[in-house]
Amino acid sequence: MKPDLRTAWETGVIIGDGAMGTYLYKFGFPVGISFEELNLLQPEIIGSVHREYIAAGAGLIETNSFSANYYKLSKLGLESQVEEINRAAVRIAREAAGEQVYVAGAVGSILGGKRLNVTDAELARYYEQQMSALLTEGTDALLLETFYELEEMRLALRLARKLTERPVICQFGVDQLGRTLDGYTIEEAFHILNQEGADVLGFNCHSGPNGIMSVMSRLDGPLTFPLSVFPNAGLADYVDGEYIYGASPDYFGDCAVSFAELGARLIGGCCGTTPEHIAATARALRGYKATPLTEGKPLPKVKERLEIRERAVSSRGETANAAPACSCGEEHTERSITELVRERHTIIVELDPPRDLDISKFMEGAAALKEAGVDALTLADNSLAVTRMSNMALGHLIKTQIGLRPLIHIACRDRNLIGTQSHMMGFDALGIDHVLAVTGDPARFGDLPGASSVYDTTSFEIIRMIKQLNEGIAFSGKPLKQKARFVVGAAFNPNVKHLHKAVERLEKKIASGADYIMTQPVYDRELIVRIKEATAHLDIPIFIGIMPLASGKNAEYLHNEVPGIQLSEEVLDRMRGLQGEEGRAMGVEIAKELLDTAMDHFNGIYLMTPFMFYEMNVALTKYVQERTKETPSPLSRL
Repeated sequence: MKPDLRTAWETGVIIGDGAMGTYLYKFGFPVGISFEELNLLQPEIIGSVHREYIAAGAGLIETNSFSANYYKLSKLGLESQVEEINRAAVRIAREAAGEQVYVAGAVGSILGGKRLNVTDAELARYYEQQMSALLTEGTDALLLETFYELEEMRLALRLARKLTERPVICQFGVDQLGRTLDGYTIEEAFHILNQEGADVLGFNCHSGPNGIMSVMSRLDGPLTFPLSVFPNAGLADYVDGEYIYGASPDYFGDCAVSFAELGARLIGGCCGTTPEHIAATARALRGYKATPLTEGKPLPKVKERLEIRERAVSSRGETANAAPACSCGEEHTERSITELVRERHTIIVELDPPRDLDISKFMEGAAALKEAGVDALTLADNSLAVTRMSNMALGHLIKTQIGLRPLIHIACRDRNLIGTQSHMMGFDALGIDHVLAVTGDPARFGDLPGASSVYDTTSFEIIRMIKQLNEGIAFSGKPLKQKARFVVGAAFNPNVKHLHKAVERLEKKIASGADYIMTQPVYDRELIVRIKEATAHLDIPIFIGIMPLASGKNAEYLHNEVPGIQLSEEVLDRMRGLQGEEGRAMGVEIAKELLDTAMDHFNGIYLMTPFMFYEMNVALTKYVQERTKETPSPLSRL
């Protein structure tokens, strides 16, 4: 009979198994199928893989259940078979393991480092369902593997600890950066998980032996708790339609001794590894005498930090009001929009970048608005999915040539996570620190309908991730050497049937770290009052959107075809049939009436410019300033 698993790794090294999915791929099983469904369809194949690894020297094997959770199985129509697939995985592994080999129930990360529309409650339900099935059938341990964020790992570990007292192994998929995607160092993550009850902490996948070893070497081991290591067989290459992993079995075996000397007590392999890699590992560690864990070093105590989401909210005042030093090292003295709006009526004007290469009219309009006294010029990010000039380039020009603060929109539609972070880093380098995070209209409705809509993130997530840059932490979790200083806005559409539901969505954006709110255009004075009442409990500034109408046709188009804009019947009647100067004059008159109500309740005014008729907003800006002299701003609102 084998000893208790916790006793086994106190003084010795246990050899784990190698890859399942990539090994099956080598035998002709295609990428895209559910390898876990093979527990039901071809159990003999899965059993034979387990036996090959045991014959190679594995003392612990993992069940074929990495992706056997409700969320991932539902993509293949297998969600009703979660329990059946997981229990079959344990039975097959148990039969192959006999009495001498340990069986760990494999539970893979559901998020996998991606931004999925899955709530914490759903994650908890999916993990509990899978873990319960694995434990019911009788695993010796649970192995939580290929997690990229501490937040998700912690959720899964807490559920595991609720369900069982059996050992739990927690493995991150990180590279030599040594940080989780949500910004924790490995030392911090390990300390927190160790306190939460993890028995073994370690690494798998993502990196080959060298990448994982570089992280382990910084842990200053051996440690007082066991580590686990399941690297890939190097980096994958795609050659002639096949994925090839370069690390040879001999190289893998040589690395195993170094891993053991750094505190690893469970050593196996992940993607690209085969029974030959495990056999080489077993040969290299034959007769190895491990240092007793009690003689190792504890991790240095770290003060547990709040989750990134919580830190983003709590740092909102610091980011928006304290204004840390800018990237160039010079003291930042310009007051932010959120500071100004708490003291007086503050005006943001939107001016769309041109659709062509001629920027003369745009720069002319920006200069006129600067002279009129606007506080910031905001530039959309290819609004309505129509291709326009880069708002980053134009923002830099109006900042340096005109001396007007740019407030730049950043849409989730056009850039993946790599491009989005690169874009934000560019803003920081240019000193552009005010942004508005928006989802962005789908590409298929714009002027290039064949273009892809990326949507790697939601508006909630991009707000949180931009605020993470203010912590000096990249989207990947990598330290950035210095902190950004972004003041991040969020969009709000009040033109909906159920305003309270829109406010609930707005509250989530504030929880993600939004510093201020900009609304869609409002054309109803009663709605402005209802917005004030519905948002009275919120403690961040709201800029009420007002866009003067240019003509009767413009009014009909906005009301009937543009998402998020709804005109009152009164406004439609007043604009009907008007065009040219007459239409624009009426549009300005209606906008002034809306401003009268808005200014009684809000300090923030957000004017949008139709068709580059910037003269209309020059007039409205002057109207706001004149009226401010007569009527104090509603400071009690803020």
